[in-house]
Amino acid sequence: MRQRTSGILLHPTSLANLYPIGDLGPAAIGFVDFMVQSGQRWWQMLPIGPAGTDDSPYDSLSAFAGNPLLISPDRLMEQGFLNRRDTERPIAMEVGRVNYSFAARWKLPVLKKAFGYFEAKACDRKQSDLEEFTRQASYWLDDFSLFSAIQENEVVSGWTRWDQDLRTRQPDALINARKQFARDVRYHQFIQWQFSVQWNELMAYCSSQGIGLIGDIPMFVADQSADVWAHPELFKLDVDGKPTVVAGVPPDRYAKTGQLWGLPVYRWDALQEQNYKWWIERLRTAFGRFDFIRLDHFIGFVRTYEVPAQAKTALCGQYQPGGGAAFFRAVHQALGSLPLIADALGTPTPEVSVLLDQLQIPDIRVLQFEYGTQLQTNSATPVENPVNSVVYTGTHDNDTTAGWYRKLPGAQRDALQKRLGVGDQGIVWAMIRQALASQADAAVVPAQDLLELGTETRMNVPGIAKGNWSWRLREGELSAELARKLRGITILYRSGKDHPGLWHQRDNAIPEIAKRAYELYVRGGRQNGHPDQDWLSAERELQVEAKK
Repeated sequence: MRQRTSGILLHPTSLANLYPIGDLGPAAIGFVDFMVQSGQRWWQMLPIGPAGTDDSPYDSLSAFAGNPLLISPDRLMEQGFLNRRDTERPIAMEVGRVNYSFAARWKLPVLKKAFGYFEAKACDRKQSDLEEFTRQASYWLDDFSLFSAIQENEVVSGWTRWDQDLRTRQPDALINARKQFARDVRYHQFIQWQFSVQWNELMAYCSSQGIGLIGDIPMFVADQSADVWAHPELFKLDVDGKPTVVAGVPPDRYAKTGQLWGLPVYRWDALQEQNYKWWIERLRTAFGRFDFIRLDHFIGFVRTYEVPAQAKTALCGQYQPGGGAAFFRAVHQALGSLPLIADALGTPTPEVSVLLDQLQIPDIRVLQFEYGTQLQTNSATPVENPVNSVVYTGTHDNDTTAGWYRKLPGAQRDALQKRLGVGDQGIVWAMIRQALASQADAAVVPAQDLLELGTETRMNVPGIAKGNWSWRLREGELSAELARKLRGITILYRSGKDHPGLWHQRDNAIPEIAKRAYELYVRGGRQNGHPDQDWLSAERELQVEAKK
């Protein structure tokens, strides 16, 4: 990542298309084109696994599988697995939001139809392609497809309530279930194959356009996931498969009783006995899909805050050691280089700092947090980030920058305006400029900030179970004008797609527009200049001069 690059944070579910949820089809290709036009290098996403009952991508039913709702009906039609009648647009579709239950009720029957076409009409080559995919993904797909098939046919929800022989994975029970639900098992293998086909097509297009993909791996997995059912020995569970302790966060100034996540924690001793095979296969799968991986809650690899499963608050928890350096040594030995980004936000500890130094991987910085601390303490120290880091205006867990700014006390808003040299209307893009001007290797901006959207569009409010993850682009919001504006500021501060960042490398040979934009920017004074406007002004000036 050592190239001074930048990117956009946007989950595929947020893409605009003709269906109830964004997917890996034409809209994803269109977004890649927008990134190219705007001079970006990285498309960062949230976890892409199948979400559980609360729609959270961080509470997935599998640490390996892809979300079926991301499969594009258009791509299925191109393969001959659907016709246009099968994909008629739902009349009640909400614009600008994803209703996950509605999306599932619409799309899952469509996917079933596609499987029916495949069974009836697929040629030998496609049949063999599915067989090959099933073989290559057997480490996780055998269990996940059976788990999903059983789940569909069980009256009760949650594997811990299944028949005891299935719950405890007795060999005869698994053999019988695989025979009984053979078609459903095949269906889920087909779905994961199609997810992989579409993902690989998108990844190839991104690569051809110079766009890299940044993925996201949650630290923990859901207790009702296929992974906990398939590998109970790797988690701290009781004889019924239920967690004895759950992950959380101790009390702090933001949460007086701490945070209870309710997710099972790892038995790192058992993982070590297996040479961390489950984690290595998880990362191998992720590295096959992404160029970089963000490790959520990186502190969990150093230590985990464990709370008794029956506790009502996180007050009574205690820390237990994680996998630490030994885990990453095993991963490096198995997989080679580790293109990772560490989410080490929170109270820094010496152990986390030491591990980051050993691994030499970038960690993330969030301008809302950094400026928020400065404004509260009245500090005059400039915000600056280390080179080996990735800076964000905000993340999926933050308010949008516009929403964050509006919630600041009046005196802090005034102080921020003064510090950034802008008024109310210029705050969001001033923060974007600060991110791109940082010396951090990479800067990532949520799509909502590019559009200067408010609190109602934030992706997640931590601690609130309902109503999250639903924001969605509206058709045409990612305009050509926005692309030009972002490209201008990117070329001034970053390497962009074609040119070195002028802010840091202005002596290099650069295009005429970039030269003029930099001249305008310097003429306006660095502290109060507006590079995005300077770029547009330079473009206009050169167009006028060319006509003379």
